[in-house]
Amino acid sequence: METKTKLKTHAKLGFSSMDTAEMVTTMNELIANYHVFYQKLRNYHWNVTGPDFFDLHEKFEELYTTAVTDIDEIAEKIRVFGATPLSTLTDYLQTSEIRETGSKLTAIEMTREVLSDIETLDSFMLEVADAAGNVGDTATMDMMNSMMRRIEKEHWMLTAWLNEPKKH
Repeated sequence: METKTKLKTHAKLGFSSMDTAEMVTTMNELIANYHVFYQKLRNYHWNVTGPDFFDLHEKFEELYTTAVTDIDEIAEKIRVFGATPLSTLTDYLQTSEIRETGSKLTAIEMTREVLSDIETLDSFMLEVADAAGNVGDTATMDMMNSMMRRIEKEHWMLTAWLNEPKKH
């Protein structure tokens, strides 16, 4: 019995640049947002004060350490597709929906900012996963799903820490 395999004709894992264009665009938007988020976390890590200092200082470091790993993974995936990831601070700040804040926030304000930023990141990750699904790129879908599972858990934990009701 002969098995026929449908092969895509592009040398880069079977996906043409047209197949990956939407993913590359949304991954670059994700990288820009993730970089601003990363720097905000560093800011908060260095500048959090008050009775929650030890918990949040450690949590913000954990989050920015994970963020830098995710950023690298996303950038390398863009390179797999033969495209170039955004890589300048100017590009990040112009592209990102996440905005910088100052250093004089309370621990609660910092945590609320992080929660809002996680929601933004999650929406971009979902857009990348959807674009990947549209072309059958299960590897990118899996990468995004893994990142989404992790940040959604962080969102839940920080929301519980704040002890505030969930937004509907």
